[in-house]
Amino acid sequence: MYKIAVIPGDGTGPEVAREAVKVLGAAADACGFKYESTEFDFGGDRFLATDEVLPDSAVTELRGFDAILLGAIGHPDVKPGILEKGILLRLRFELDLYINLRPVKLYPGVETPLAGKGPDDIDFVVVRENTEGLYAGAGGFLKQGTPDEIAVQESINTRKGVERCLRYAFEFTRKRNRGNTLTLCGKTNVLTYAFDMWERAFNEIGETEFPAIKRDYAHVDATCMWMVKNPEWFDVIVTDNMFGDIITDLGAMVQGGMGIAAGGNINPESVSMFEPIGGSAPKYTGKGVINPMAAISSCQMMLSHLGEDEAADRVERAIVHVLSNKLESMSAGAMGYSTSEVGDLVGEAVANPPA
Repeated sequence: MYKIAVIPGDGTGPEVAREAVKVLGAAADACGFKYESTEFDFGGDRFLATDEVLPDSAVTELRGFDAILLGAIGHPDVKPGILEKGILLRLRFELDLYINLRPVKLYPGVETPLAGKGPDDIDFVVVRENTEGLYAGAGGFLKQGTPDEIAVQESINTRKGVERCLRYAFEFTRKRNRGNTLTLCGKTNVLTYAFDMWERAFNEIGETEFPAIKRDYAHVDATCMWMVKNPEWFDVIVTDNMFGDIITDLGAMVQGGMGIAAGGNINPESVSMFEPIGGSAPKYTGKGVINPMAAISSCQMMLSHLGEDEAADRVERAIVHVLSNKLESMSAGAMGYSTSEVGDLVGEAVANPPA
């Protein structure tokens, strides 16, 4: 019995989360496992009604679940940053979700903006350190609001944080067993302190603990270029928080857009959180036209993380079937089906896999 926390969130978040849970139910029925889901109303509407972003009891309560499934966070009537910092970043830090895992995979039936590239060329994973770096919140203002104002934002990189991220990336590369190549993405020629430590730890861990994994290095600007020109060069990329935030959005476009991009915020020793990469898309709220595939893909990642490999495989094959044979477009309002109908199609393909 898996305990799943569901945070539908804002905008179209509840619509896509509903379809992810629908597919989860189909996978449970097909593969013989059980789950119970508990919904939490954290988001903009709750904040506007109560002036509370996240109750103090929430983190402790969420630690009691096996996984968290998130819809989207972001409300047009709430100042940007309040919900993102108060919910997403707080959960990342307090639940110690120190890995952000982002598959970049082009499925058949999905168009990429990269000319001449197809599913065989675009299939890599980004492992992003998720709790340190520039997002740690270190810094401040001096003489704020005056002509002499100074703003300092510091990148915090601990040896412990870097090593545990690297070990996860090496182990993931070994388990993935595709190209057996791990690329460190950094900026050693300019950020000479932080990435000196990253590079030393990368080579030391690789040499002593993972000698069968080939190690590679690329500056972040070169990484962006090669992701566009030769994405087939990459197997697994590991990087810090800020660079990971940037290149994973580029990766989402490479794989066909936010409508299919999913991610996991991972603590290998505790509860982890899975979410679509796209935002809450408030202009589509309540219209039943938003694409739920990214949320369904997040559910697939969650199943894989929980060790339900048969269920994860069924869901992924169902996604491929629907993308290849059913949807007219990935864009909201142009899919040829409503949001709930897309969920029904995937659920049916999970229950009765096509030949």
